[in-house]
Amino acid sequence: MGQCCSKGVSGDNDSHVTAVIGGNSSTVFTNNHPKPPRSPSPAPLGNGTPAHSFTTSPFQSPYPAGIEPSPSPVGTPRRKFKWPFPPPSPAKPIISAILKRQGKPKEGPIPEDEGGEGERQLDKSFGYPNNLMAKYELGKEVGRGHFGYTCWAKGKKGELKNQPVAVKIISKAKMTTAISIEDVRREVKILKALSGHQNLVKYYDAFEDANNVYIVMELCEGGELLDRILSRGGRYTEEDAKSIVVQILNVVAFCHLQGVVHRDLKPENFLFAKKDEDAMKVIDFGLSDFIRPDQRLNDIVGSAYYVAPEVLHRSYSIEADMWSIGVITYILLCGSRPFLARTESGIFRSVLRADPNFEDSPWPSVSAEARDFVKRLLNKDHRKRMTASQALSHPWLRTENHFIPLDILIFKLVKSYIRSSPLKRAALKALSKALTEEELIYLRAQFNLLEPKTGCVSLDNFRMALMKQTTDAMRESRVPDILNLLEPLSYKQMEFEEFCAAAISTYQLEALENWEQIASAAFDYFEQEGNRVISVEELAQEMNLGPTAYAFLKDCIRPSDRKMSFLGYTKFLHGVTIRSSSTRHHR
Repeated sequence: MGQCCSKGVSGDNDSHVTAVIGGNSSTVFTNNHPKPPRSPSPAPLGNGTPAHSFTTSPFQSPYPAGIEPSPSPVGTPRRKFKWPFPPPSPAKPIISAILKRQGKPKEGPIPEDEGGEGERQLDKSFGYPNNLMAKYELGKEVGRGHFGYTCWAKGKKGELKNQPVAVKIISKAKMTTAISIEDVRREVKILKALSGHQNLVKYYDAFEDANNVYIVMELCEGGELLDRILSRGGRYTEEDAKSIVVQILNVVAFCHLQGVVHRDLKPENFLFAKKDEDAMKVIDFGLSDFIRPDQRLNDIVGSAYYVAPEVLHRSYSIEADMWSIGVITYILLCGSRPFLARTESGIFRSVLRADPNFEDSPWPSVSAEARDFVKRLLNKDHRKRMTASQALSHPWLRTENHFIPLDILIFKLVKSYIRSSPLKRAALKALSKALTEEELIYLRAQFNLLEPKTGCVSLDNFRMALMKQTTDAMRESRVPDILNLLEPLSYKQMEFEEFCAAAISTYQLEALENWEQIASAAFDYFEQEGNRVISVEELAQEMNLGPTAYAFLKDCIRPSDRKMSFLGYTKFLHGVTIRSSSTRHHR
């Protein structure tokens, strides 16, 4: 089995290298080691410490001063740059921000005006019961993490009497900042609020004493997904990988609909319920957070090999989880990580700049559908990435005959559609008519989940579909608030044809291989039913652009009849970012 590593960024030829993040090391893949090591990811960014969003000031850097440079080499081997020195390491400010969030001391003298949070000032009381030992009998340790460890335990009384459980023990001594305390509180809150999904680890209770916080959960005895990968020689067959990916997508789709982003999806955080079964559970919500449908997070958390580019750019949402699933699927299918480097700086640079390798063995023997599936998840533009529900309707997984869950993206796209101009709606309707049956499968499934009456949906359909899925997590994330923005649907109904126009994403369609054909066919429909005479000033207003864009938009209007050209149509669909290949059309 050949090794697959990133293209576009120089690699390393050492037979054994180590990536260090936050003081923890982890072996990484190399060309002389066809099998992945025990852990395909280094320690989570921030040593596994739960992270929280923090606001940066426009007047000063959010990173602490005085952090020494990364131990990575000053140059990349055999890489020639156009400037005398290599570009700044993206890891330096990232690691600096992590150290600040963890409350770790800076190197060098601390200025007198920079007072830190003294541990004596922190309130480490969570309000949980302190009678763990009265209810559970603790046994041997079954796992260890950065904040604490997990023990086997058995219930002494009540519904869990004589039933084995897992107890996650988090040391209060390692909660050195107010943020780390709040994040432990949030982990318990998320586990308690998320309930009812078969691929989600069950939460039972939380306790505390003077030294630790104890989280009692379902015991999963089948081991990590990582162990299964290793036991299979480093990779899965396509058919076996499908069953794993479907389970991951199902639980992630559930979390995203509830307004929860996991932020640390990796093989170590998926456990099998039993040794002889393939049913998996997602665990470890220590880095997770509630998120509103329109919210962007900016704190840097996750595990280096699985972190999405937009996380490193400090502006991300639930799409970051989909990138991580793409990395996991890549590993399942070929046994290697898509982004490799010997240092944390190189890992981040590879994630930001490199393209995954789909040319070396075993990729030529992998189906075209599987390759397309992974590529559409590892798209660096988060707007073009599939959602979990969309991924479940992808041709590669369509033979699994699984349920396609409700997608929060539908609500966001319909909200934008009903608030758009008549010209924009006409452009989207023309685009929807050009969709192939492949794209319509997902849209038809979402429309049916709204339970249309007489072939139409209204605000009541959206409300009822969302309320059927409501948990405490959804209320905490204020997901139902999006229904207020769909108020125009309270006095109108939407047929399937218009629903398709409202619920399609131009960005996602642009990621398809047949985008040029779809766009060309859509423009033909637009010419027949929606195109009209328009001025540069009016087009700029439609696209929310100022007078400075007038010169740029002149090419978007045909001189012959003053209507939008093909170039203007595609730019109008999704703003000024469009594939340069579209400029070949001059209609």
